[in-house]
Amino acid sequence: MVIINYTIMCMIFGTTFLAIKIGVDSGAPPFFSAGVRFFVAGFMILLWMKSKKQVSFSLLLKKEMFLTGMGLTFSVFAASYWAEQYVASGIVAVLSAMAPILIILVQTMILKETVSVLSKIGCGTAFVGVLVLLWPNISSNASVYWFMGCIAVLISQIFFASATLYSKKVMKVLEGTSSVAMNGAQMMHGSFMLLILSFLTEDHQFLLFQHSHAVMALLYLIILGSMIAHSLYYWLVMNTNPLFPSTWLYISPFLALFVGAMIYREQVSWISIVGGGIIICGVALANFKIIKQLIMKPKLERA
Repeated sequence: MVIINYTIMCMIFGTTFLAIKIGVDSGAPPFFSAGVRFFVAGFMILLWMKSKKQVSFSLLLKKEMFLTGMGLTFSVFAASYWAEQYVASGIVAVLSAMAPILIILVQTMILKETVSVLSKIGCGTAFVGVLVLLWPNISSNASVYWFMGCIAVLISQIFFASATLYSKKVMKVLEGTSSVAMNGAQMMHGSFMLLILSFLTEDHQFLLFQHSHAVMALLYLIILGSMIAHSLYYWLVMNTNPLFPSTWLYISPFLALFVGAMIYREQVSWISIVGGGIIICGVALANFKIIKQLIMKPKLERA
């Protein structure tokens, strides 16, 4: 059951980037569609947890949920949805895989924590991968919006990394609160910010519902991308360990590149694929200690 759920989770996470692309290409305002996605998903999660008497809606009043929602949902998906108007979904997926590297950089540069030499080598390798990934478009004089989209995704991952580290403190402050409920609450806060941004910057928001592809993409992202995949993630955390589910970052970016090219005919060069491979190798090197623990733990348990 673990392998089945893990496979389903990776497949969903790997295809959500394409679903976002289909939605925005179909005319869905990016910020509005992202806001609707996370409002509905977050509300349904909280409603479900409330029905089980495991959470109160007063959780939404916690400032920790506001700050987490700003980093984990608002910044990341405002950038991703906007960027996918100009950047291939597979490229956005691979750039998003830089999150573990940026977590290490925040730890060293801001929190002043020490990291291993191998982690530093991994960080350097990943940034070389970014340059290789972007090189085909740099050399072909890509549009300014393409570059802005890539930069926006990378900057958003800095906010994600900071919020991920902050969420560890939140878990202690709100000890006893379900992590699933907290995920739903931060989604709702992120959705409020996305919807405010939409109403300030976008026109004709409700045209989103006039195109069947946009509606189908939105439903896919709400039900599978936000509710099922995240529920599987937390199920895996509870039934395996906190490290194992996070390895989707090594698989889903390549799946996103593949489905984008095969299903949506996105143009992805071999150089970009090599760059993506270098990024993933860099992430793996930077997190080698964690991966080693993940591999060795089952062996120790069998012994």
